[in-house]
Amino acid sequence: MTAGARAIGAYRIAIALLAATALGFNAYRSALSGVLVNFFSYFTIESNLLGVVVFLVGGFSALTGRRPVPDLLRGAAALYLVVTGVVYAVALAQYDTPQVIPWVNDVVHRVTPLLFAADWLIDPPRRPLAFPRALAWLVFPLLYLLYTLVRGPIVGWYPYPFLDPREHGYLHVAVGGIIVTAAFLAAAALLCWAGTLLYARRLRATTTAVKPAHSQR
Repeated sequence: MTAGARAIGAYRIAIALLAATALGFNAYRSALSGVLVNFFSYFTIESNLLGVVVFLVGGFSALTGRRPVPDLLRGAAALYLVVTGVVYAVALAQYDTPQVIPWVNDVVHRVTPLLFAADWLIDPPRRPLAFPRALAWLVFPLLYLLYTLVRGPIVGWYPYPFLDPREHGYLHVAVGGIIVTAAFLAAAALLCWAGTLLYARRLRATTTAVKPAHSQR
């Protein structure tokens, strides 16, 4: 095992434990308030839960030399968290939410999105990931949107203002949904492009390192 693999495994596990702790604090407070179902109905929470699992498994895999997390699953977690961070920064950060614990909010909206994006660049996919394959990443966000719009009128609650039709109607929701979908597509394309570029660079570096060894024989 190389020092690089140990470092990757260590920071993945550390970030997974930090995110799990933040989620645990939030879940505990939500349970006390009797709104635990609402807590798990935030895309932020669901994407961070996936991130915890991917980083824990990926961290232990890096430390033990076992089979790594599939690139398609890693990419899904990275995409969901990156979009979570972008949407929060652009559309949600200005809303006053006094019930939110500041450090928890920073972890789930800023720290994990940034570190998952960085992890994708530090340890790029083992094979080029074509954009058409990455379109499978959109299945979960679309199912989440359907769940939110069906559940919202039943319980009288929506997780995000841009998904709430009660004040501005469903045209407002449709516009918000199109914008967020475009963000998902753009982020997915960027992740695929960066992953392919870094894979090719690593392949060239490996080939260059192997050639002198052969030439000495």
